[in-house]
Amino acid sequence: MDSMRGQGGIQMLLTAEQEAQHIVSAARNLKITRLRQAKEEAEREVANYRSHLDAEYQNKISESSGSCGSTAKQLEEETEIKIKNLKETAAKVSPDVVGMLIKYVTTVKT
Repeated sequence: MDSMRGQGGIQMLLTAEQEAQHIVSAARNLKITRLRQAKEEAEREVANYRSHLDAEYQNKISESSGSCGSTAKQLEEETEIKIKNLKETAAKVSPDVVGMLIKYVTTVKT
């Protein structure tokens, strides 16, 4: 009877070991599947982020190249205004400067 129990116990252990192997195998397969899904999701996120950054970069390039002409035009206008202001200021001060120069040239120090 002990030998029957021993064989039955061994058979139970073998069955339990097989069940454990199936559980471990299923868990391993599930882990591999999850890792593949995570990798694919990460690759999609990286691709989306890369395309987003590329789109931003292209927008900045198009904005800066498009605004070059307007920036140059704006600088020309500002320069013209500054030149005009300088000429007006010089015209206002010119008689005083001329008078001062004539005074110093014609005054004799003794």
